[in-house]
Formats: sequence, structure tokens, C-alpha cells
Amino acid sequence: MTKKTWFESWFDSPYYHILYADRDFKEASDFIDKLAHHLSFTKGASLLDVACGRGRHAKHLNQLGYDVTGIDLSKQSIDYAKRHENQTLRFHQHDMRKSLNKSFDGVLNLFTSFGYFEDDDDNQRVLSAFRSHLRPGGIGVIDFLNTSWVGRNLVAEESIVKQGIRFDIKRQMDNKWITKEIAFETNGEQHQFQERVRALTLKDFEDWFAKVGLQIETLYGDYELSEYNPLSSKRLIMIVQ
Repeated sequence: MTKKTWFESWFDSPYYHILYADRDFKEASDFIDKLAHHLSFTKGASLLDVACGRGRHAKHLNQLGYDVTGIDLSKQSIDYAKRHENQTLRFHQHDMRKSLNKSFDGVLNLFTSFGYFEDDDDNQRVLSAFRSHLRPGGIGVIDFLNTSWVGRNLVAEESIVKQGIRFDIKRQMDNKWITKEIAFETNGEQHQFQERVRALTLKDFEDWFAKVGLQIETLYGDYELSEYNPLSSKRLIMIVQ
């Protein structure tokens, strides 16, 4: 049996959702509102949410009047998201390295849902699939972290208690990876998971986009859609076509 990758095991774990249960849904909704308004998607536009998780962004986009499809590799997340399906909101378990062979008015990859793969060819396949989903004139959004800011503000160790579980978290960053080690005990059993994303710079994205025929149109540095500053911005939000 092939060993599961970190994202296959962690994102499908119930403990992932316990640790991140209090994510700021209002911040996410406000970001989607601003983004949709700025990009001027017409009502009923078809949108694809790549690596949608449990569908919090997809659901809000649908409430704004868009026809939304969400895809994610995690069966647990998709099973949860499917509870909210309707005629214009649907979810599929799908590997983001593969094309759906369908095009959309907009394609979104949000909340640092890129750069998971050990092999850069796999990360490039994600972008190739992303590009294949954009119809002519379509708009793409990739929301990544700003590695420069992360490197200067990294919290090396912390403990967080959620639902009676103490999660001990260690973080480190080198010139290739940003890694988070997560350890905890439940019911007398020790658990350890990992999160890891490539420490990608704007130049890395520009080079990879060029290979698939994408070009950055606009950059934002946070969820308020402020201008991107390579030193002080927390996020690297790229609008591409």
C-alpha cells in the first residue's frame, strides 16, 4: 500500500477540523465579498474553487449569486461540503493536478492551498490544470502566503488547546519549505501530523505561470485587498489571466 502524503492524512483527519475550528469565517466572507466586487463577476458566473476544503469560500460565493463548483482531495471534507449542495453549488472529490475538462469564468485557489507536492512537476501540473479550467477572458485567483513576511514573523513553538486537546506546534522554514509539526495526545494515544508548503516567492510563481501561459494582472497583500508590499504584506494574492 502506498504511504499517504501529509495532506492526505492530515486534511482527512477529524483533528485537523478541531484545531482550525475557530478560523475567522467573517474575515473569509469579507474577503470573498471584496474580491467578487473588485473582479466584477456577473451574476450567475461559473466559478471553480480548487482545494475547497469544507467549502466555506464556495458556499459564500454561491450565496452571492454565482454558480460554484468546489473540488478537494479530502473525502471527509467533500462529504461535509456536499450537505450544502444545491442546483448551483456542487462539490467533487478530485485531485487538483488533473483537469476536469471543463472551463469556468473564474478559478480560485485560496488560503495557501498550493505548493504541497514534493515534486515540482506536480506543482506545475496543478497550474496546468488551473489554466485549463479558465475559459478565454476568465480570471484566476491564487491566494498564497508571503514567504518574506513569514520568515521574519515565524512563531517557532506554541501550544493551543481545542476541545480539551493540547496541540503542540513547532514551525520551521528553510529556503525550500515552510513546515509545521503538530503533536497531541487523545485517549492515551500519541498523534503527530505535519503541514508543509513550498516557500515560494513571487518570482517562482512568475516563472511557473509563464510555462502554462498565465500572467499576473494584479497583486494584493492582504484580505483587505491592500497593495502588495514584498516586505510587509502577510499575503501574496495574485490575480491572473
